[in-house]
Amino acid sequence: MNKGFDKATFKRTVLDNVKNMFRRTIDEATPQQVFQAVAYAVKDVIIDEWIATHKEYEKKDAKTVYYLSMEFLMGRALGNNIINICAREEVKEVLDELGFDLNVIEDQEPDAALGNGGLGRLAACFLDSLATLGYPAYGCGIRYRYGMFKQKIENGFQVEVPDDWLKDGNPFEIRRPEYATEVKFGGYVRIENRDGRNRFIQEGYQSVMAVPYDLPVIGYGNNVVNTLRIWDAQPINTFNLDSFDRGDYQKAVEQENLAKTIVEVLYPNDNHYAGKELRLKQQYFFISASVQRAVKKYKEKHDDIRKFYDKVVFQLNDTHPTVTIPELMRILLDEEGLTWDEAWEVTTRTCAYTNHTIMSEALEKWPIELFSRLLPRIYQIVEEINRRFIEQIQSKYPGNYEKVKKMAIIYDGQVKMAYMAIAASFSVNGVARLHTEILKNEELKDFYQMMPEKFNNKTNGITQRRFLLHGNPLLADWVTDKIGDEWITNLPHIEKLAIYASDYKCQQEFMNIKYQNKIRLAKYIKEHNGVDVDPRSIFDVQVKRLHEYKRQLMNILHVMYLYNQLKDNPNMDMVPRTFIFGAKAAAGYKRAKLTIKLINSVADVINNDKTINGRLKVVFIEDYRVSNAELIFAAADVSEQISTASKEASGTSNMKFMLNGALTLGTMDGANVEIVEEVGADRAFIFGMSSDEVIRYENNGGYNPMEIFNNDQDIRRVLMQLINGYFSPQDPELFRDIYNSLLNTKSSDRADTYFILKDFRSYAEAHKKVDRAYRDEAWWAESAILNVAHCGKFTSDRTIEEYVRDIWHLSKVQVEM
Repeated sequence: MNKGFDKATFKRTVLDNVKNMFRRTIDEATPQQVFQAVAYAVKDVIIDEWIATHKEYEKKDAKTVYYLSMEFLMGRALGNNIINICAREEVKEVLDELGFDLNVIEDQEPDAALGNGGLGRLAACFLDSLATLGYPAYGCGIRYRYGMFKQKIENGFQVEVPDDWLKDGNPFEIRRPEYATEVKFGGYVRIENRDGRNRFIQEGYQSVMAVPYDLPVIGYGNNVVNTLRIWDAQPINTFNLDSFDRGDYQKAVEQENLAKTIVEVLYPNDNHYAGKELRLKQQYFFISASVQRAVKKYKEKHDDIRKFYDKVVFQLNDTHPTVTIPELMRILLDEEGLTWDEAWEVTTRTCAYTNHTIMSEALEKWPIELFSRLLPRIYQIVEEINRRFIEQIQSKYPGNYEKVKKMAIIYDGQVKMAYMAIAASFSVNGVARLHTEILKNEELKDFYQMMPEKFNNKTNGITQRRFLLHGNPLLADWVTDKIGDEWITNLPHIEKLAIYASDYKCQQEFMNIKYQNKIRLAKYIKEHNGVDVDPRSIFDVQVKRLHEYKRQLMNILHVMYLYNQLKDNPNMDMVPRTFIFGAKAAAGYKRAKLTIKLINSVADVINNDKTINGRLKVVFIEDYRVSNAELIFAAADVSEQISTASKEASGTSNMKFMLNGALTLGTMDGANVEIVEEVGADRAFIFGMSSDEVIRYENNGGYNPMEIFNNDQDIRRVLMQLINGYFSPQDPELFRDIYNSLLNTKSSDRADTYFILKDFRSYAEAHKKVDRAYRDEAWWAESAILNVAHCGKFTSDRTIEEYVRDIWHLSKVQVEM
């Protein structure tokens, strides 16, 4: 409860907002209008704290982290904000009095889907933790007019629909035109010599104004409000009348179009790099604006730019913000007049880099031709960074040209962003212990050998405030009832639940909560999919971006295998299972989209087959996003974390499932390794090859999926069903590409790149163990409670404290109101 929250004032503000914004009384207002009125009323409550927080930061002259990310998958703000100001009960009561249901009002808010998946959601969790822990921080990104596309399923296929999340405005944002900043593209660089020093002047460029919009990021119960600053692009002169008068209409609207396209839409590419000019424009746009603003802010209070790193740290969330490095160099060299060595010292003590992927195709590389044309001055600086870095490599490894080839930032006509990020950052971190080890020993081995002191691990985490307190109120209340509410800001405290795990009454209560959450999800599925699912069946769930390495394909092939077994033995003894999928595929990722069609085609056959008595159901949840994720995690019994070992950097859905009492069925990959360490191997279902085995096969060959196909008739039958029309009678050839990807070595990539057939039997065995284990209700309940009790390590609060201790060196600030 929030003692300082005045219910009567809040109620009056909501009524006034409805009147002033919509010229209506509360009983005439639509739910959308009530949402707007409530959101503005909440903003009223936090605005003083927001101002006070920033005053406190200025007074303390606190060091600040700028978390630079192309993506922030924030989800809905209202519910989270009222939880973090500790006023959920009061707001609910006010709405009850006015005749509205808080849940219905929350549903009026679109998800702020300014991200694709894990990387963007991690950034959101980090901002929540930074504010809750009281550390000075800005998130910096782009105000995409259209976020991550809305997914519609039509005839089983994914169709992308624009996500117009701003169509009703965003009540929590504040436009800050006073901080608008010019960002320049293209043109050429003129060099002029003044006082014996070369000055570099960009000319003939096009430019846009970057205008920031600030969103509040509210700490839990501590009066701290940090800022997510997302940049919008506006033309410098909206309309060139001069060109228009001369009949050059194109030129007249050119600037407007440049501004519009930069922030129009989020790139729907996850884990795969597409060398698009617009993508590089977007990166430079928000980075240039953020870095320019950070430098200006620093100079308001400090004279010596050489000490910039004492007050500012830039964390690069993956390779997308790597242009931070040459952009900071440009400002220090061209505008602040520092020498190269001075500028380099500042830059390399300010920038830190997080690597999020082992997949080399996701490490960005830009064609020199494109990079130098779009960012001529930046490219000159990158050339010089590269020249000096190669000198360093050569002095360390004389005559070893192989090293230069493997490590140069510019090579083979490309600018390699990850290499620049490593060369110029003072810290390089992976996001789970296994991932960091693979980076050091495989992908980035040469860099690790040359500068081991830079490398460190920061295992990802999630915020329990959204994924338990907000997403699963029944379980959150139960936990608080048992051990108090300290877990909300100190998740390791949740370990105190462990003593209740073997208590029969607590097991019953826990399983009843799970059952209630399954009923809630079953209702959502009925409403959105028209499918009846049995809340007493095992809810076996895989929700995450659709990518071949995450192996949604293995999951659905196993469902086909189970279905075959049921058809062969109608009396088979099996606990009823509901397989739930949720996933978006990048718009251009054909095989991923075909996998979605396969899941839906299999679902059509199985869900309509009366002979199996509803013992097997398959559901594909449309438009998976943060808001429906909260319902899904709360209801899951089994958490599918089945990526090919060595491919998933960390995973965070594995942590969200664990927090909500689902058991992990997975490979020893990413953070699964650490989850199993915490909860014990006997409380999880682990299968498949280890990362070492996978890497060995990749390096030495020796795997032939055809052998498995020839020798295992169950697997052969499933694969033949892909091409004999069993699940697609209208078009037997529909799934030929999937079949080929598993068996056909003639294609450019190896057959069965992600070892689906190799791990299949082990996977099927793990599923049998799940079936056996679920029958023992006491064991299952105990294991589920222990999963919750042992998830303390996986809070983003812990991750942030490690970043602060090892990388950022920030100080906590207290805000008194």
